[in-house]
Amino acid sequence: MVSANLVADPVRPGASAIRSVSGPTRLRLADLLHVTDRSADEVLSGKYDHLVPTGGVPTADGWFARLYNDDEVDIWLISWVPGQSTELHDHGGSLGALTLLSGSLDEFRWDGERLRLRRLEAGDQAGFPLGWVHDVVWAPPRPAPAVTPVTASAVPRVTLPAALQGPTLSVHAYSPPLTVKSYYEVTDQQTLRRTHTELTDQPEKQ
Repeated sequence: MVSANLVADPVRPGASAIRSVSGPTRLRLADLLHVTDRSADEVLSGKYDHLVPTGGVPTADGWFARLYNDDEVDIWLISWVPGQSTELHDHGGSLGALTLLSGSLDEFRWDGERLRLRRLEAGDQAGFPLGWVHDVVWAPPRPAPAVTPVTASAVPRVTLPAALQGPTLSVHAYSPPLTVKSYYEVTDQQTLRRTHTELTDQPEKQ
């Protein structure tokens, strides 16, 4: 978990904040954003219900399941619970992207001088170029704004399958598939220091 005094002014999620960076893959960030968006629709349709544990997504701990994998791309469904943090890390030589299905996440990204906060809400997307160092944590949902009452038939609704209701959920894609992640800390001199590197093909620690 990151310290509040290391965080600069929040930034809003959006395509303008995402730059394309050449990497060891023919896919671009835009392609990965499309992949996570399409996969999120498939999750909502119930296509991957067979991957969910009996009784639904765990609510006490984070959980993840691989939706698809080949030599070019890896796609994951990840759940987030209060207190869960990825720690400051990069994705090695992989590009990454996510689409948030439900709930809220806070991303703390190292911008070269300090950490910047970005709040992600259900429906938001984010892309991670090479060299992107961040920590992603569960965030409490913001209160819904007051709205003028309308008829129920006029309100579009997206409902998660029963097995997926509960924790915050996101779909992630990496290209090429993850093989290594490095972890970092912010020093007292406001610099970034690598603490260790792990060989892994999974998006989260177990």
